[in-house]
Amino acid sequence: MNNNISDKDKKDWQKFINSNEKLPNKDSKNKKQNIIKTKSIDLHGCTLEEANVEIKKFIISCYNNSVKKLIVVTGKGLHSNNLSNPYKSKDLSILKYSVPEFIKNDPQLMNIIINITEANIEDGGSGSFYIYLTKKK
Repeated sequence: MNNNISDKDKKDWQKFINSNEKLPNKDSKNKKQNIIKTKSIDLHGCTLEEANVEIKKFIISCYNNSVKKLIVVTGKGLHSNNLSNPYKSKDLSILKYSVPEFIKNDPQLMNIIINITEANIEDGGSGSFYIYLTKKK
């Protein structure tokens, strides 16, 4: 092996060091990207009964199709008609609290759910929530 470096190689190396050129990261091409399969459902305008039927069908369908993360949009209840019923609080929306409660009280659904959390602002914030599903057995 020759330990002498040619003038051309030295000049090329100096040129590379002084430039803003970046070497491509070959490792990033080989990394397997961990993309979570996600689906969403919007329950705006549904009655409580309709929403409960829809959410159960949606969760089971997503589980059967190996979807891992669900975004459920219920809304914040700002436009719900709960003011017309004196037995309902005007501060609480119907779907926002009732749909997660329905899910938590359904043993079939809870067997396939890992976690239910409030959504990030870009996915609807306090008017939405996430459901994380287990792997299909």
